[in-house]
Amino acid sequence: MTELRRTTLEHLPASVAKPAYDLDELHCGVVHFGVGAFHRAHQAVYFDRLLGAGHLDWALCGVGVMPGDREIGNVLDAQDHLYTVVTVDPNGRQDARVIGSVADFVFAPDDPQGVLDILGSPSTMIVSLTITESGYGVDDATGEFAPTDRAVLRDLKDLSVPTSVFGFLTVALATRRHHGIPPFTVMSCDNIVHNGSVTRTALTSFARHHDADLADWIDATVAFPNSMVDRITPATTPAVVDDVRVEFGIDDRWPVRSESFSQWVVEDTFSFGRPPFDDVGVQLVADVAPYEHMKLRLLNGSHQAMSYLGILAGYTHVHEVMASPDLHEFVASYMRSEAAPTLAPVPGIDIDAYMDQLLQRFSSLAVRDTLERQIVDASARIPKFVLPVIRDLLAQDRCVDHCALILAAWCGVYERGDVPMIDAYAEQLQRLSWEDHDNPGAFLTNTAVFGDLSTSPRLRGAYQKAKRSLQDSGARGAVRRVLEQSVGQAL
Repeated sequence: MTELRRTTLEHLPASVAKPAYDLDELHCGVVHFGVGAFHRAHQAVYFDRLLGAGHLDWALCGVGVMPGDREIGNVLDAQDHLYTVVTVDPNGRQDARVIGSVADFVFAPDDPQGVLDILGSPSTMIVSLTITESGYGVDDATGEFAPTDRAVLRDLKDLSVPTSVFGFLTVALATRRHHGIPPFTVMSCDNIVHNGSVTRTALTSFARHHDADLADWIDATVAFPNSMVDRITPATTPAVVDDVRVEFGIDDRWPVRSESFSQWVVEDTFSFGRPPFDDVGVQLVADVAPYEHMKLRLLNGSHQAMSYLGILAGYTHVHEVMASPDLHEFVASYMRSEAAPTLAPVPGIDIDAYMDQLLQRFSSLAVRDTLERQIVDASARIPKFVLPVIRDLLAQDRCVDHCALILAAWCGVYERGDVPMIDAYAEQLQRLSWEDHDNPGAFLTNTAVFGDLSTSPRLRGAYQKAKRSLQDSGARGAVRRVLEQSVGQAL
């Protein structure tokens, strides 16, 4: 067993890929907020490839603003900022790679000035974000900045010592402007439609609260490229840590395990230069919208389609749901009959082949992704992944039965009450789920989540039918009814 550190890299098994660059020669050109499992398995891997190609000015400095980020910082410090990524292909083959691209880490609550110093440095050219769908504070229904996060609200009142992502960015950009340093690019890597545009709204609105001239300067000079990211990455469990020790002989306190598939599509719009992303597999495009709609509605929407129904059917993992013939067919039918018809053509993508590939990825036994991971912050996910499909289907006068059953199953999980629901609206949705038992449709009255769809007669009718079907026949029976009706409509 080899403890992961710089001095032990040469002792790792030959089967483990190691940094192909001098770790002492790295310089941070990117600051990243939110160094979680996904970032470490996705963006950090692309930057690791850049470093391996000799672009040593593009290392990452991670920043943590949440209390839980202290632990990842401690682990990275103890391991010389190295960690292991294990990828698993659909056949179960595992490959391990030690990543060295996160060259530094700052825990903001302990060192806010350190965060501002690196953000203000001329060497910082990009600031990237994975702060979750709910971290931007932009209302899905209105498109307005309406934050509820305590740190953001605190910084709106007093920005003398920032504590939030948008507080740090605002102070840093003001400093760069004052000293004549070009602004960095702000690049969101979260699963949000038009994530760059959402980030622009959030940051300029926040800045305007303090300084209207600064907000105008940010809006005019800072680039906020939209992007689409894709790599299924479950949270690291003790079992993953043990697997890395047994399979690869690496004592890594916080490895990350993901599928082998990876995709990153970014609009080629940057304020202050960029690395040669296209040399390491990133797709640079003029318009990311078709790609993000495809991914959010098909992949992320399918995760919502399978998770609530899967939980109600007694499953805990994604691959277990996909091994159930009825639920497998429901996910496939949701994509083909409801989600895909709302998509515009995607350059270079065969949608049918993409959907088939998704079904294979979901079915992988090796990834071991959990259903509970998919439903965290569901009130932020459903409006981005499922409700846009419903709106487009209703506008096309098409059936919404699959989507309605997804919403009814979401309510059913709340109503059953045996799964922890981590959500900003958990208490309200729990209460509405109980009311929904005798009054199907009550769940939809949460306008903060459902917006204008709360009053849609067609959605309410489809939802009521779906909820009664769940009550009468259970998850599997309700799924079979939708599938039978879908076949009948196709004939």
